[in-house]
Amino acid sequence: MDMTPMVDLAFLLVTFFMLTASFREAEPVVVDTPTSIAEDMLPDNVLQVTIDNNGRVFFGMAGFEVRRSTMKAVADQYNIKFTPDEYQKFGGISMFGLDIRQMSQYLELSSGEREKAQSAGIPYDSTNNQLMHWVDFGRRAAAVDMQRRKQEAKERNQPFKDEGLRYAIKADGKAPYDKVKKVIQIFKDLNIYRFNMITNIEDEPKI
Repeated sequence: MDMTPMVDLAFLLVTFFMLTASFREAEPVVVDTPTSIAEDMLPDNVLQVTIDNNGRVFFGMAGFEVRRSTMKAVADQYNIKFTPDEYQKFGGISMFGLDIRQMSQYLELSSGEREKAQSAGIPYDSTNNQLMHWVDFGRRAAAVDMQRRKQEAKERNQPFKDEGLRYAIKADGKAPYDKVKKVIQIFKDLNIYRFNMITNIEDEPKI
C-alpha cells in the first residue's frame, strides 16, 4: 500500500494549522481561582475582568477590532490621544491592567517586557472608575462589531450565529471580598446581571 498520499496530506494539514493558528498572549497576572464542580466552558466572545490576590483588576476581551474601538472610546472619555500604531498594538493585547494614562509607555514595551512589567491594575474607585468605562465601551464595541459581521454574512448569503457577548469574572481565591464585591457592583450599575465566575474544576474524591 502506497503511503505517500497520506504522508503528503498529513504535512499539508500540519502546514495549514501552523499558518492559520494564532498564539494566545500570556495573561499579565496569574490567579489561583477557587474550585467548583461546574464544567461549563466559556465561548470565545467573552469580556473578562480578572482580580488578583491583592485586589488589582485586569481587563480583557476578544476581538482585535473590538479592542481597538474600545480603546478609542475610553481615550476620548479621558481626552487622551494615541497614534494609529499604538491602537494597532493595543488590538493585539488580550488583557492588561493599568491606568490608561500609562498606556503609551506600556505599548512601547515588547511582548516579553510587558509580561515582566509590574502593573498597578485598572483604577476602579469612586473618584477614578476607569474599569466601568472599559466594560461599558467594550460591550458597545462588541455590539457594533456583531452587527457588522451579521450584515456581511447577510450580503454573502451565509448563515450567521449570534453568540452574543458573555461576561466573566476571574477572581483569585484570596482576593479581598470587598474588591470582588466592587467589581460585581460595577456590572450591576451597567445593568449586567448575568455573568460567569471562572473557577477550576474540583478534583473528584478518591475512593
